[in-house]
Amino acid sequence: METSSGDTDRALIARVQARDADALDLLYDRYASRLMGLAQRVLGDTGEAEEVLQEVFLFVWRSATTFDPARGSVLAWLLVATRSRSIDRLRSRRPAARAGLTSVDQVPDKADSRDLETDSAAREWETLCRSAIAELPAEQRIVLELAYFEGLTHQEIAQKTSTPLGTVKTRVRLGLMKLKDRIRPYLRGGTSGS
Repeated sequence: METSSGDTDRALIARVQARDADALDLLYDRYASRLMGLAQRVLGDTGEAEEVLQEVFLFVWRSATTFDPARGSVLAWLLVATRSRSIDRLRSRRPAARAGLTSVDQVPDKADSRDLETDSAAREWETLCRSAIAELPAEQRIVLELAYFEGLTHQEIAQKTSTPLGTVKTRVRLGLMKLKDRIRPYLRGGTSGS
């Protein structure tokens, strides 16, 4: 099969499903730096982040058929896989060894990138996400930061904040709904994975 850097993400996933290793290489080249940045932010450890990145692309190779375009873009699928594996690693550590991110403001402003266009788009997306998170009511923002940056479960958040579990779940759900509404117009703007 001919390889083309212009292939859409969905076309690359279809080729991976057909066991085309070149398509997997193209996906890796396209998204490895962004996924690595996410894993590093969650874990605070480059070596572990590299291991997560390997796990994610092994998952893509083995499970490309699980990608459902109705649920979102290829990038979103990869980000969820990276975040999940990073949090699993974070949870397997002793609590004292956690990365220590307690706020979106502590996430580094810049991840490594191979080309300026990708870096610019990533910074624009990060600015949009930071802005959307900053607009949330404080109680929703705090529970989302604890869940996504510290990898805490709803029960752990309830204990840490001395808030009833049901209230934590409601705040997470409402916060995510508000973020989704705020970001939705940008997702329809025509990313390569849509």
